[in-house]
Amino acid sequence: MTVAVIQMVSNEHIAANLASARQLLEQAAAAGARLAVLPENFAAMGHRNAAQIAALEAQQQGPILPWLAQTARELGLWIVGGTVPLLAKGQVDGKPCASSLLFNGDGECVARYDKLHLFDAAVADQQGSYKESEGYAQGQHCTVVDTPVGRLGMTICYDLRFPELYGALREAGAELISVPSAFTALTGAAHWQVLLRARAIETQCLLLAANQGGVHGLGRETFGHSAIIDAWGRVLAELPSGAGCITHDFPRAEQAAIRQRMPVWQHKRFSVAQLSRTDTEDTQ
Repeated sequence: MTVAVIQMVSNEHIAANLASARQLLEQAAAAGARLAVLPENFAAMGHRNAAQIAALEAQQQGPILPWLAQTARELGLWIVGGTVPLLAKGQVDGKPCASSLLFNGDGECVARYDKLHLFDAAVADQQGSYKESEGYAQGQHCTVVDTPVGRLGMTICYDLRFPELYGALREAGAELISVPSAFTALTGAAHWQVLLRARAIETQCLLLAANQGGVHGLGRETFGHSAIIDAWGRVLAELPSGAGCITHDFPRAEQAAIRQRMPVWQHKRFSVAQLSRTDTEDTQ
């Protein structure tokens, strides 16, 4: 089974971004990919009003969700739709979630993951600081779903810094983990590949890391280096910068062998809840 990771240099112009994404997904399909991952904010990077996009999509007047369904159906491709601003189920206004949607090859949305960890941080780049919580609501649940390639755990960008989430996905049976991202150039140079390889090694999963990779409007630059990384932490494919598509076969048999030779999940002695207890509590 072949998987694909798409890297883009998206901007605020939705129609242009969708046209670029379509070309890259066509390349993935032509290479035989069954599953492709788009980057975070693939359709509207730098758009100032996420709530406006979410409201249009909720009213079935937005372009992004129909485009994802049509593209998946026409290409017969399972697509992780990067992120799209979406209101929570039953919500009519307020902050949207940064939502990663999985569409199957028939164009049906079969899974949704709302970003759990929002990027509120100071970064010594031209933008200076990021406060994602000003425009987005926090997700509440993990998502793991079966695909033709394997059982997929879904994450988004800043989630990469929280190994507990990745452990929960592995606990739920994940074999692959999608990581649509827009890592800054500064933090990416320092931490992107280190974190990806660590999460892959810890979970013994294949990581599909689709990053934005270039200079965007409003003084923002992203790191690129989208990658496919195996359960041993090896970088199987990588794209340093610019828009493009990388593919690789999922080494499922080798992953199973790694898990058998080094059965770390059988050796686990503590859950997160148990580790949170103190020695004092244990002696009382």
